[in-house]
This record gives sequence, structure tokens and C-alpha cells, in this order.
Amino acid sequence: MTTHAEYVAGLPRKRLAAGVLFRTRDARVLLVEPSYKPNWEIPGGVVEADESPWDAAARELREELGTDRPVGRLLVVDHVQPSNGRPDAMVFVFDGGLLTDADAAGFVFPDGEILSAGLYTLEQARRLSTEMLASRLRAATEAVHEDAVALCEHGTRVG
Repeated sequence: MTTHAEYVAGLPRKRLAAGVLFRTRDARVLLVEPSYKPNWEIPGGVVEADESPWDAAARELREELGTDRPVGRLLVVDHVQPSNGRPDAMVFVFDGGLLTDADAAGFVFPDGEILSAGLYTLEQARRLSTEMLASRLRAATEAVHEDAVALCEHGTRVG
């Protein structure tokens, strides 16, 4: 007979990540340039143990951009398949709201993880980031306008 502790120990584990979509009225999105990899990202990162995805998104905004801007509604839930030795993951993208060029220029990078940030069209984002993130950004911007939550598989919208 399996004990409760054995049952719990045998449950699957998933990586969780949370990011924030900031956008402008003219449909540009905020991307950050990480110091540790070549591809640009949206602000965000790994959800830590015992942390909710929305709290992780808010923490990452403080750490990466030095801001306490509120994290808005959920825009995307993306299931990412295992790759490059990483297990599968669930990625949550939250709405950061509208930014101006002055807002974006005012961000600071207190922890050194981010080198710079900028506002880019979705086509520019496709060249700076990965195909998966570019597709996820398209799904997130659609979700804003549809007042919906986009469901994605490896960046591709499925619902």
C-alpha cells in the first residue's frame, strides 16, 4: 500500500515561468536584453518554490526593471515541451498595461541581469527573440484586444 508521502513524492513536477507584456498604443511591445543569453525576452522569469505566478511576475519586475507597476490580468497560458535538457513548463503572461517611450526609458536594471530594454514592433520582436516567444507575444496582444486568455502549445495558439 502506498503512503500519502510516497504518493506526493511521486507526483510529476513542472517548471513554471511568468512574464509581463507591456505595450504601447502603436502596438510595440517591451523587450529586455538579458546579460546571460543572446535572445531578448519580456520581463519575467522562473516561479520560485511556494510562489504564485503573479507574485513571481511582480518580483521579476522589481528585480529586472526596478518598478512596482501592478501586474494585470492573465493573457496567456503556454505549455512548453521539454527541450535542451529542460523539463516541460507552463508559462504565464500577464498584462502590464500601456507604456510610453518615456516610461520605457525610465526603467533601471538593478540586478545586472538585464542590459537594456526597448519598445519593438512584433516583427522586430520576431528577429530579436525566439520564434516561440514571438508567437506567444502575438497571442498575448490578440488576447488583450479579445479580452480573453490565449492557450498556447510551445508558443502557438491553440485556444
